[in-house]
Amino acid sequence: MPNLSKYAKVPQGKIPISILIGFTSAGFLIYFARQIFRRSTPKQGTSGIKISPQKKAQRVSVDMKFLKNVYKLLRIAVPGFFTMEMFYLIIVAIGLLARTYSDLWIISNGTAIESSIIDRNPYRMKKNLTKFIIAMPIISIINNILKYGTSECKIRFRKRITDCLFASYLHKQTYYKMSNIDNRISNADQLLTQDIEKFSDTLAELYSNLSQPILNIILFSSILARNVGIDAPFNVLVYMVISGIFLTVLRRPVGGMTAREQQLEGEFRYVNSRIITNSEEIAFYQGDDREKETVDTYFSRLISHLRELIGFHLVMGFIDHIVAKYMATTIGYLSVSIPFMDLTTVKFLNASPEKLREDYYMSGRHLVRLAQAVGRLVLAGREMTRLAGYTQRVIQLRDVMLELEHGKYERTMIQPKEGEAPLIPGSGRIITQDRVIRFEGVPLVTPNGDCLVRSLDFEVTSGMNVLVCGPNGCGKSSLFRILGELWPLFGGQLTKPHRSNLFYIPQRPYMTIGTFRDQLIYPDTQVDMEAKGVNDNDLMQYLEQVQLTNLLEREDGWDAIHDWMDVLSGGEKQRVAMARLFYHHPQFAILDECTSAVSMDVEASMYQHCRKEGITLFTVSHRKSLWQHHEYVIQFDSRGDYEFKKIDEATDEFGT
Repeated sequence: MPNLSKYAKVPQGKIPISILIGFTSAGFLIYFARQIFRRSTPKQGTSGIKISPQKKAQRVSVDMKFLKNVYKLLRIAVPGFFTMEMFYLIIVAIGLLARTYSDLWIISNGTAIESSIIDRNPYRMKKNLTKFIIAMPIISIINNILKYGTSECKIRFRKRITDCLFASYLHKQTYYKMSNIDNRISNADQLLTQDIEKFSDTLAELYSNLSQPILNIILFSSILARNVGIDAPFNVLVYMVISGIFLTVLRRPVGGMTAREQQLEGEFRYVNSRIITNSEEIAFYQGDDREKETVDTYFSRLISHLRELIGFHLVMGFIDHIVAKYMATTIGYLSVSIPFMDLTTVKFLNASPEKLREDYYMSGRHLVRLAQAVGRLVLAGREMTRLAGYTQRVIQLRDVMLELEHGKYERTMIQPKEGEAPLIPGSGRIITQDRVIRFEGVPLVTPNGDCLVRSLDFEVTSGMNVLVCGPNGCGKSSLFRILGELWPLFGGQLTKPHRSNLFYIPQRPYMTIGTFRDQLIYPDTQVDMEAKGVNDNDLMQYLEQVQLTNLLEREDGWDAIHDWMDVLSGGEKQRVAMARLFYHHPQFAILDECTSAVSMDVEASMYQHCRKEGITLFTVSHRKSLWQHHEYVIQFDSRGDYEFKKIDEATDEFGT
């Protein structure tokens, strides 16, 4: 038996000293790195464009608030126990358990193969090697089932959360309120696409990355405690707690930096989408250079932040590997060696060198796997801080949408003049009643509190066609936004039909993605159309009323699909919108300069058909040819006043 007396006593002071030195070095390294990378966001981009100062970033970290927010989103992602999401989570759990036991078997079988080689026992080596070859397909299947389950969890989480948030986003005009009334969310498209995807991916990965090491720690700790005593796994677990706390403190900025990264990505996407949306106007003004300056500015802010993030990850990566990987393995080796070095250990007192070697190989590999599990669990904290950033972004979007659905919004408000009562959004009352529109003491106020008219008082019943006129910015469009319940009511009482009995046609009508039939029946589908008892022959009659029957032949029939915004001319789009009005046949229609590109004879025909069908009109237009189709006029003067009178009393007072 080899002489192990010189190894019998292990200097107990060296382990804590090495740990202390490692932690101290890491602390100094982080301190200097943060001094290097700590720089404020530049107030001015490289192009010289002024950047408005950013709001103070909300603190994002792994705390109780984060756990509560994750729980809220988990209830959406996994709505119940008997769901496919839970099924795949169970599949992943079973896969993790099977892979852990596969690792145990591989360690045991691998040790047996090596032992048989050292013992020069070909029969035992071939036997164990054959077992390994037979087990390879099974282990491969387990690993791939685990990957499949994790990937399916990612997709299902994303689908559940996306469906839930889009249901709220496209409900009660939340998408409009978020863009035009509330100013807390500036890049909803980024949140609804990339942020949800990254949250779902990180959450599913974290489930696997947390469950596997926890399971390994429990299993390998129990095996090591049984084989070499409780001290070895206990030392590793204590190290895990200490290093986990240490790294968590250092990683605190990651959550906020991740949220900031997604915000800057969204802003960069937004300025690019603005160029696409307004490409014609920019081209007419020859604003190429100016737009490039804007894009460069936002892009430079993003790149600056990404470089800061890369620098932080560089330093943290170095510390993560030292603390969570190499030091954990070192602690493991030192801990497992103690019972073998101690000559008084009863289990190994009379053991042969071959038995000692085999037991040490087995215990060492168990210990390495335990150390690796500890390292993975410690490094999982890095994923949790990233998840905290995505969680904060997604939960903010969800909370804002819920508040907007209930009529609560936040916006920078104009302060009322001295002596004037403050205007409170949502303080007005809306009463639903067919065939009447009645404003009683309703102020005409924009969402930011700018009062255009202090009090509106008039009544319009079915058959009273009204012409609305006045200079730009006087409140014509604001009147219709309040009438359509797009803007909150700041007081008074508004009596109006249900939204389905109000129809709005703007100067530039919206053409949806779909067939030519879809353009006439929007927002209905073909199923809705058939449920109303309307067929293609009826739609043909509507086209005849607007003199567009030639489009059917030109565009290859009702089922043709094109980019209708580009295919149809301005006048054709306006006439399609009027045919859409005839299809829906509302009680009231709001026509906002919607015949400006239509000839007067076609315009007259369409207005006459509206009167024949009993559709009461609110028309914004300065065409004198339309006076004959209206009985009343609302005239705004842009000084906070208006008049509501019969049109024959006002024809001499207003013009273009």
